[in-house]
Amino acid sequence: MPDRAPAWILPAAYADLGTPLLLADTDGRVLGGNPALAQWLGVSGKRLPGLPLAALEFDGDLLAQRLAPDAARGPARLPRLALAFPGAPPRFADVLLATTVDGGWQLEAHPVEEFPGGDPVAVLPLALSAALKGLAHELRNPLAGLKGAAQLLARRIDHGDVDGRELVDLIDSEVGRLTQLLDRMLEPTPPQPHGEVNVHAVLERVLRLAESDAGWAVKLIRDYDPSLPGLHGDADRLMQAVWNLVRNAIEAGAGEVALRTRAEHGARIGSSLHALALRLEISDDGRGVPDELAEQVFLPLVSGRAEGSGLGLALAQQVAREHRGTIAYRSRPGHTVFTLLLPFRCAGAAADVAAGPRA
Repeated sequence: MPDRAPAWILPAAYADLGTPLLLADTDGRVLGGNPALAQWLGVSGKRLPGLPLAALEFDGDLLAQRLAPDAARGPARLPRLALAFPGAPPRFADVLLATTVDGGWQLEAHPVEEFPGGDPVAVLPLALSAALKGLAHELRNPLAGLKGAAQLLARRIDHGDVDGRELVDLIDSEVGRLTQLLDRMLEPTPPQPHGEVNVHAVLERVLRLAESDAGWAVKLIRDYDPSLPGLHGDADRLMQAVWNLVRNAIEAGAGEVALRTRAEHGARIGSSLHALALRLEISDDGRGVPDELAEQVFLPLVSGRAEGSGLGLALAQQVAREHRGTIAYRSRPGHTVFTLLLPFRCAGAAADVAAGPRA
C-alpha cells in the first residue's frame, strides 16, 4: 500500500498504469488515484483524497452496498457503472472492486462507450442528475445567506413578538432542511435510519409553510384522527412529500385544501397485506390534473404548468416507496385527492390479518 502522507502520492507502479485506478482505506475513503483516473474523471488528483469512495458513483448505491461493513469482502465486478467526481458529468466503466492486503479497497475502472448503443437519450436521467447536482452546488451559498439573515432578524425581534419569532424559526428550520437535501445531492450517503414520527406534527409544519406561502388566499382544513400511532419513517422526507402535494394544489388555483388522516385496517399495498396503515388524503378544489397528463403525472419532468419542474410528484412517489407505501390520486376539475397509504409497524398483527380469522 502507498505511504499515506501525503495520501495522494501513489507508487510508481500505479502511476504508470494506463487503466484508471484508485485506492481507499478501510473506511472507504479515497487515499488517491493514478493520473489515468484523474484524467478520465476530469479532475485534479489532489481533490480525490478524503472523498467517500461511494460518492463517486453517479447514480445508485451499488458501491455503498459493496462497501458496507456487513457486505461480502470478496472481489466484485460492477458492469457499466457511472462514476463522476461530485458535480461533474458521468463516465461509464466496467468496475473491478477488491480488498487490499491491509483491509482497504482497490477500484479499477475499464472505460466503456459513453452512450449505450450510441443513443444519447439513454443517459438522459444521468445528465439530469448532473444538472441537479450543479444546481445544488450553486444554491448552497444563497441558503447560507438566508440563514445568516434569519439569525440577524431573530436578534431584532422583540421577545414578545411570538408570531415573528415563529416565522424566523420556520425560516431557519427550512433553510436547514434544504441544506441537508443539497448535501445529499452533492455527496450521496446511505439513507438515514427511520425513527418514530408524529404524523400530525409533520402536517402542521406543512400547513405553516402553506400559510406563509398562500396567506389568506387559501383555506386550510385539518381533519385528523388523534388516535393514530406513531409512524416509523423519516420526518423530513415525509414533510417534503406532503409539502409538494399541498403546494401543487395551491398552484392549481385551489381555494381550499384539506389534510385528512385515518387508519386503514387490512390495507393491501402492492403484494403485501398490512394490519394497519395510515391513509393520508390531500384534497383540493383546484383545476385538477389535465387529462393529457393523467397516465404520466408521477414521471420526472412532467408538469401541467409551463414554469413547473415536474419533480414534485416524482419525489412524493419516491418518498412513499421509501416508507413501503404507495401514492395514488383521483381528479376532476374542482375536486382532486392525492392519497398516501403508508403501513404502520405492526408485524404480528399483519400476520394475523394475512392468516385470516381464527377458529
